[in-house]
Amino acid sequence: MVHYILQTIAFQVFFLLVYDVLLKKETFFNWNRVYLLATVLLSLILPFVKIEGFKYAIPQNFIVSLPEVILGQPQSINNLPFEATSVISESTTLFTWKNAFYVGVFIAFTIFLFKLFKILTLMYKSPKIKMGKLKLVQLIKSNAAFSFFNYIFLGEGLNDKEKETILKHELVHVNQKHTLDLLFFEVLRIVFWFNPLVYIYQNKMMVLHEFIADAEAVKHQNKSAYYQNLLAQVFETKSMSFINPFFKQSLIKKRITMLQKSKSKQINLLKYALLVPMVLGMMVYTSCVQTSNAQDENSKTTTKLVNETPLIEKIKAVKKQIETQGNVNKEEEEGLNLLLQVFRGNEFDSKLLAKVQIYKNLKDKTPLVEKIYEVFKQIEIQGNISEEEERKVKGLLIFIAEDGFNDPFFEDIIKDVDIPFAVIDQVPIFPGCEDLSEQEQRDCMSRNVNIHVSRNFNTKLANDLKLTGRQRINVIFKINNEGEVVGVSSRAPHPELEAEAIRVIKTLPKFKPGEHQGKKVNVSYSLPIIFEVAVDKPKE
Repeated sequence: MVHYILQTIAFQVFFLLVYDVLLKKETFFNWNRVYLLATVLLSLILPFVKIEGFKYAIPQNFIVSLPEVILGQPQSINNLPFEATSVISESTTLFTWKNAFYVGVFIAFTIFLFKLFKILTLMYKSPKIKMGKLKLVQLIKSNAAFSFFNYIFLGEGLNDKEKETILKHELVHVNQKHTLDLLFFEVLRIVFWFNPLVYIYQNKMMVLHEFIADAEAVKHQNKSAYYQNLLAQVFETKSMSFINPFFKQSLIKKRITMLQKSKSKQINLLKYALLVPMVLGMMVYTSCVQTSNAQDENSKTTTKLVNETPLIEKIKAVKKQIETQGNVNKEEEEGLNLLLQVFRGNEFDSKLLAKVQIYKNLKDKTPLVEKIYEVFKQIEIQGNISEEEERKVKGLLIFIAEDGFNDPFFEDIIKDVDIPFAVIDQVPIFPGCEDLSEQEQRDCMSRNVNIHVSRNFNTKLANDLKLTGRQRINVIFKINNEGEVVGVSSRAPHPELEAEAIRVIKTLPKFKPGEHQGKKVNVSYSLPIIFEVAVDKPKE
């Protein structure tokens, strides 16, 4: 929840910065209105957007994500078992924040109801005149003027000329349903009462509404006369965040300045096109952020391959495309089988060559067919392949071969292949969990890894590094075909935390290795560790 709020605020800061720097001074008022509404909505929605194509190449079904381990519990409950302290600390924190959140929502909602009650009371008690879809409400002993939905409130102290000007102005608010915009932000103010940017958004929208209404009103009136109405005297103003006041002292200067401003050039509309790369960038961030920490070290390891050849790159592209789409159609399967036959063949086969040529000439190629075609093309360009390139192709094709893991052709690479967790026949087993059911074995492993880390992690690092708050450590490791923990890497805010996490994971006992089609195989895991630093309380 906290991460979502931080992302939302970050996006809103960025959107508002772009608005203030590039758009606020333009006279494209309706475009600006759309921008403010769209960006505040995008800031709320984008943190939930997860587009698979933006993530790292290794999909989640290749890496098993274990439940997070929480370390560094408060001194007063250190005598409790680890599982109990984790639950108490987490639930206490959540309880505190949830209470504060709901109290804030209740207060904000109460204030909103009070303001709404005042408006409804004015509507009910004041004299009203119906003019088509409009209802004019006369405010006794007042010079105020504002609108709320189809109701236009006019103080009885205004003269006929002022009322005429105000009606033209407020009619724009009514016709363009500006009240809905302000009520939308009012709802956001209730839910996100703690976020000052929502208030800024609403204020900018209110200012923009006045610019829009002024621009429309002066089309039917002399600008000079309109200025005089604004400057004639200081009028009363109702302090309501969801009404459109005609006279508001803090806005008068801005409104006159904008009325005098020349219309913006049409070429300046291109500024709004900036929204597209901004949103795409945010989508990339939100799609990657949940997996990047867990996969970062693994990604770095896979990209460290020395002298990665063009053929290996194209083979990896085929693998990534298969992982992205999840299945293959008939033409795609045919191409993979042809690729397998090409690598199996020890002698020149003219019939096979003819089939490959026909396949390369297929029309309406899918993305996967295109990538398989690129592999064939690269092989043709090179004329021969290296041992490493052959191993990469075998690692791809073992999953589509009819008897892959029992086929002698793949025997030399089985020990290096990471099996997708979703399809593995038998997961690795923690010592002591052998006699349980499959699901119980998985739960037993998660529980024992959690306990092992909590007991062996050096929590004194918190004092040494002067840590505060929550520190997240993401660890990736592999249980190989011999049951050993290998390839351990970690990511954390401090190198010392990374090193400690690696040390602890390397002390895990030897597992019973995972199996697939009767062969012992490698399985990759990710483990989030939450280092929650609490201030020690003095003993009484």
